[in-house]
Amino acid sequence: MIVRHPVVRRLLEALATLLGVAVLVFVMLRAIPGDQVTASLGTEAAALTPAQRAALEAYYGLDQPLPVQFLSWLGAVATGNLGASQRSGESVLRMTAAALPITLELAVLSLVIGLVLGVAAAMLSASRPNSARDAVGQAVGLAGLSVPAFLLGSALLALSARFLGYNPNAEQFAPLIADPALHLQQLLMPALVLGFGLAAPIMRTARSALLEVRSQDYVRTARGKGVGPRRLALRHVLPGALVPIVTMTGLQFGYLLGGAVVVEQIFSVPGIGRQVLLGIQQKEYAVVQSTVLVVALTFVLVNLGTDLLYRVIDPRVRAA
Repeated sequence: MIVRHPVVRRLLEALATLLGVAVLVFVMLRAIPGDQVTASLGTEAAALTPAQRAALEAYYGLDQPLPVQFLSWLGAVATGNLGASQRSGESVLRMTAAALPITLELAVLSLVIGLVLGVAAAMLSASRPNSARDAVGQAVGLAGLSVPAFLLGSALLALSARFLGYNPNAEQFAPLIADPALHLQQLLMPALVLGFGLAAPIMRTARSALLEVRSQDYVRTARGKGVGPRRLALRHVLPGALVPIVTMTGLQFGYLLGGAVVVEQIFSVPGIGRQVLLGIQQKEYAVVQSTVLVVALTFVLVNLGTDLLYRVIDPRVRAA
């Protein structure tokens, strides 16, 4: 059966994507050397008798075939039960509810920084193609694509401590409600790292789109009518280039969530990326599987929202 309604089709595609992510993360976790019981007990696992180990495996359901384990976990997730951490016993749902807002806040802050830097640099470059200004803008964009987040984050951390005497990792992370000023201060540096990496692809995409729009007949007509450069850029050129910019921004949201794993670890931000990283190190199957699925759901929802936004900013999509 062919589904023609675009929203329903996108929802079905989103469900298929989430199922694919669930299968992938389940298989990859079990491909990592080592077993869950040993990872959860550490050195104490060596003292387990075969009967005790078998009992623990049965308790966690590890004695069941992999397809049974997968369907059991998927069924529990469908009812809202994301499992519990084997080390702390804390509900994964509660852990994720505490960590996800921090990561989303970091992602939105990074998105704002990336959009402001990327679009501003693209408008400066596209205003005078093949000029020195254009060359500098493209060089900065290339640097943003080339410099890894862990290297930029480590360098910022070292420079901040050396020249400003400020180390964001020196204090415990402050919740937004308890201390908003310190909270934003501690998020600013990791947001700059992620935002710089995001600004580069946005700048390159926006520059190409702006150059294409600037060659359109309606822009030349507006210029011929005496519309000033600033008004021409903001009222005629930029709106015409929004679709590829929105597309790139939606796709790069996945980069933000993925990059948060490294950046949150460097800056000791207790977000979802750090939760996944610690879960992998400790082979916490329930923590990693459920958290990755929540991250994938967030990414799918953002992309679904991006598709729906097309219908608002581009009349041709509404008419299709």
